[in-house]
Amino acid sequence: MRIYFILTKTTYMITWEKVLQIITDAGLRILFAAVLLIVGFFVIKYLVKLITKFKGFKRLDVSLQSFLKSFISIILKILLIISAIGVLGVPLTSVLTVLASAGLAIGLALQGALSNLAGGFMILIFKPFRTGDYIDNGTHQGTVESITTFYTKLLTFDNKLITIPNKSIIETAITNFSAQDERRIDVKFRASFETDIDTVKRIILDVAYNHELTLKKPLPLVTISSYLENSLEYFLRVWVKKADYWTVYFDIMEQVKKRFDQEGIAIPYQQVDVHIKEK
Repeated sequence: MRIYFILTKTTYMITWEKVLQIITDAGLRILFAAVLLIVGFFVIKYLVKLITKFKGFKRLDVSLQSFLKSFISIILKILLIISAIGVLGVPLTSVLTVLASAGLAIGLALQGALSNLAGGFMILIFKPFRTGDYIDNGTHQGTVESITTFYTKLLTFDNKLITIPNKSIIETAITNFSAQDERRIDVKFRASFETDIDTVKRIILDVAYNHELTLKKPLPLVTISSYLENSLEYFLRVWVKKADYWTVYFDIMEQVKKRFDQEGIAIPYQQVDVHIKEK
């Protein structure tokens, strides 16, 4: 009986030592993995900043810089997580096997994300627009602030930030107002039938031609565009630098109205005559 008790006690001590050893090893691995993740995220952030400071990187297109910065950060973080799993003692071959077998399920679950990623690559390859361009995708208008791995960000005139999935961008028609250095302003004016046509055209051309920001080649053009019910409609075409578009547009609208007032030219508007019959 005494011998059995001693053997049992010895077995218990050995088993408890193994448990403590396993707990200690597991705890150390978890601690190392946690430290690796924390330090790794800081190192990745530093490396990404360091890469963006290289002269070769700065020579790239601004849109490509934004995309590569986001893409490199994601890839490095994925590698870091796989390394942390390896530190925990999980065989990397097993991890890769699980990832490979789950690839189809992950691909189906992340169809939208993968489509956005592919859309980002297509935007950078075909370059329908770049960072800083003013675009319209049929739903939103704004200046392209950045092109990331999955999203394109637009900044509107009233300072709203719109985030659009890259998939939606490449599947719609894009109007890029900044693609060319010059833009044409089209403005319509109205004057009564009784007003002399040459006088109206002279005033509009004078305002457009003498504006300091309008281009003189090609020359501004004014013509009658249509006959309305109570007025003639005049159509102005004038070319400007893309950066001056809205400044010139609003200036011409205001200055033409002032000149019309000076010359006594009335801008017609619809009127309704009411006749009251008395019994």
